[in-house]
Amino acid sequence: VVKIPLSEISDVAKFYEYGDAEYFVVKSGDGSVKTAFNACDVCYRNRKGYSQDGDFMVCNNCGNKYPIIGLGTENKNVGGCWPGYLPSYIEGENLIISVDDLNEGKWRF
Repeated sequence: VVKIPLSEISDVAKFYEYGDAEYFVVKSGDGSVKTAFNACDVCYRNRKGYSQDGDFMVCNNCGNKYPIIGLGTENKNVGGCWPGYLPSYIEGENLIISVDDLNEGKWRF
């Protein structure tokens, strides 16, 4: 597993790499922690990823904006842009991400 101390997570998205996979972690307005791949199922071929604009993550390829509070789910618009789903959970003082999940999503990169 990958462990990220909760103390490192804020409302400013932080980007990480694990092998070929890129992902981001950000705290939403309700205090929950959101994780997602830095690519989606559609725009990933362009390798532009996401950037943050306030309470939104923005696809750097198509310009679609996604409320951070709504992230952390499977794609809501099948066939459309959406930050790639990356499961995570909190254990003690750390956010935990499975290496298997990171490896499963590396096809986007």
